[in-house]
Amino acid sequence: MHQPTRFLYLTTNGRKTTRQHTIEIWFVEYNKKYYILSERKKASDWVQNIIVNPKVSFEVNNKTYKGYARLVDKSKEPILANAVSDLMFSKYGWNDGLIVELTSNDNF
Repeated sequence: MHQPTRFLYLTTNGRKTTRQHTIEIWFVEYNKKYYILSERKKASDWVQNIIVNPKVSFEVNNKTYKGYARLVDKSKEPILANAVSDLMFSKYGWNDGLIVELTSNDNF
């Protein structure tokens, strides 16, 4: 049986250093976009980096994408937020965090 990929590798540009930072993080795919959650909400360094510079790259299943990240506002996008939360919970048993949407320039 094929195991679903558990991790996505997100690379952001440091808001102070401009150096690239890569993290390993849980993710889900929904409507041809990838979604990740920040457990520490906006306090996470990588979220702060995205707020300053939304250009990111990310790797899933050994394929690298260049694109953009944005924070999902649960109050303005409840249907999207609920769908992503449900997918996260069914995949990992956890969904408590700030949702971040990753969009590829390639539209995989």
